[in-house]
Amino acid sequence: MILREIAHARTGDKGSLVTISLIAYRREDYALLEERITAERVSEHFAGLLVAPVQRYSLPSLGALNFVLQRPLAQSVTRSLALDAHGKCLGSALLAMQI
Repeated sequence: MILREIAHARTGDKGSLVTISLIAYRREDYALLEERITAERVSEHFAGLLVAPVQRYSLPSLGALNFVLQRPLAQSVTRSLALDAHGKCLGSALLAMQI
């Protein structure tokens, strides 16, 4: 199953930080997200793009997980002319993960 089948993502950028909120479509799918989408797994998914381990925060009352990713400052939105530097592209890439 591909992650986007059970969840959607919202993202934000601030300098070298990207936040990705992963939100289950259905409350009953949240437990699967919490079990399988670990900070380590997200770090591996974005290997080569990050300069620090991913941090994960659980928001069970919202059925969501929030991930904080740190990329090199030279690749931040404010320093790059590339559209792909935006967090929304990383959110879409996360949703392509197999679970």
